[in-house]
Amino acid sequence: MVVLQSQDEQPPPSGSVGRGTSQQYGSNLSQHSGGPQHFSSNGNISAVNTSLHYEPQDYTETDFLLPNQLYDRSRFSGSVSAKDAGDAGAPAESVCSMVLQILVPFLLAGLGTVSAGVLLEVVQNWVVFQEVAELFILVTAILGMKGNLEMTLASRLSTAVNAGKMEHAREKWMLIIGNLALKQLQATVLGLLASLMATVLGWIVEGEMPLHHVMLLVSTSVSTAFVASFLQGIIMVGVIIGSKRMGFNPDNVATPMAASFGDLITLALLACFSRWFYSLIDLYPHVLYLVVLLLLCLTPLWVVISSKHPASCILLRTGWEPIITAMFISSIGGLILDKTVSDPNLAGLIVYAPVINGIGGNLVSIQSSRISTKLHLNYSPGEVPEDRKGCFSPCRTFFGSGANHRSAQILLLLVIPGQLVFLLTIHLMKGGTTLPSPLLTVAFLSASLIQVFSLLCLADCIVHCLWRRGKDPDSYSIPYLTALGDLLGTGLLSLAFVMLWYIGDSGSV
Repeated sequence: MVVLQSQDEQPPPSGSVGRGTSQQYGSNLSQHSGGPQHFSSNGNISAVNTSLHYEPQDYTETDFLLPNQLYDRSRFSGSVSAKDAGDAGAPAESVCSMVLQILVPFLLAGLGTVSAGVLLEVVQNWVVFQEVAELFILVTAILGMKGNLEMTLASRLSTAVNAGKMEHAREKWMLIIGNLALKQLQATVLGLLASLMATVLGWIVEGEMPLHHVMLLVSTSVSTAFVASFLQGIIMVGVIIGSKRMGFNPDNVATPMAASFGDLITLALLACFSRWFYSLIDLYPHVLYLVVLLLLCLTPLWVVISSKHPASCILLRTGWEPIITAMFISSIGGLILDKTVSDPNLAGLIVYAPVINGIGGNLVSIQSSRISTKLHLNYSPGEVPEDRKGCFSPCRTFFGSGANHRSAQILLLLVIPGQLVFLLTIHLMKGGTTLPSPLLTVAFLSASLIQVFSLLCLADCIVHCLWRRGKDPDSYSIPYLTALGDLLGTGLLSLAFVMLWYIGDSGSV
């Protein structure tokens, strides 16, 4: 491939790899000391001022991280294509380093989802959850929002770090502020849509929906989504910056850390808001309307802030399809959960649902983020590796010599020991007087293994398909995958519990 160059642009020196090269391509392309032309972020050549200057506004978060003309440039030399260098450009990792970087956030995320499951088992007996059963539909949709928003933000910023786009303070904070403002806007809109979806599904199933229940769902959903998104967004930015300074690969750390205590925080806020609004619904119903109106009135502010930053301006127009679709998929999973736990014999399912959904989503988000980073650094938009051009095969996900093949193997191997630890933790947190029965253990582990295996295969397929179609997988893949994880995990878990109930297993010994 012939690569156009400006007169002062030189090929990278032999042996330059990793962040330094990514930084040179991702950031320094806009710095010139006399050349008449440079590449814009969409690959076009445009005239520039001959004086030294820096133009971070040329790059947007939905643009691919490198100009099209440079995707096939070698990370090692000017004559060897990066796509022939395997994982060139990606951070070098040993298996031990990869395991350690994945394991700690995985365990933290698991403890967060276990705590959320135990909390959900407690709050399901509250009066508000008994009176407004549609809250269970809302739980899955709101908890799934971390995959729609926090994990997507983590994946985008992780790729930006690995591509060297956060080396300059001004560009870094433009990315962060624009994305946080956009995330608040998306959280508000998704919270409103999730409540309306729960209302419609509840009305279809029950045949009626009182107005005060609708307002309770709307006010609870919007308030929870707004506050949880704000808190978790700040935490997420801290994790990204911290992992960068400590030399960790943020692809391994950021997405599971985004969910480490996200489920617990979100569920706690949802329970508190629903209980508070339920106490006001008869005496001060206008409070519910005022809260919703106030949060909706803030949306123009988030639009203005995010539109002023190139990092989020395009996402403001194009980033809605995956998160809204994912929210609908998660709501269907919530409906399955609602109908299953309505049977007293299956009510114990509820403590395990956040665990299997959260762990599956955390593991697949790591793999999705890693594959996306590799594509950004080594392939031009629309171009995929040779072994991904034919029919999809699950064997290609797990068998191979690449770093992402190893990570898929590691993530799948973590399922059984990890879920055993979390299963025991659940019973210890519930008093420790009983142990899970062998049949419950086998059923839960089987459901988890099938879910994660399916999600890792789907991640390999979906990310490459999105890239082939010219869509940035950082913004599209994780919402779809985590929502499918919620639906698949809830469905498999419900099936497992129905089978246990049918054969008379109580779940404990």
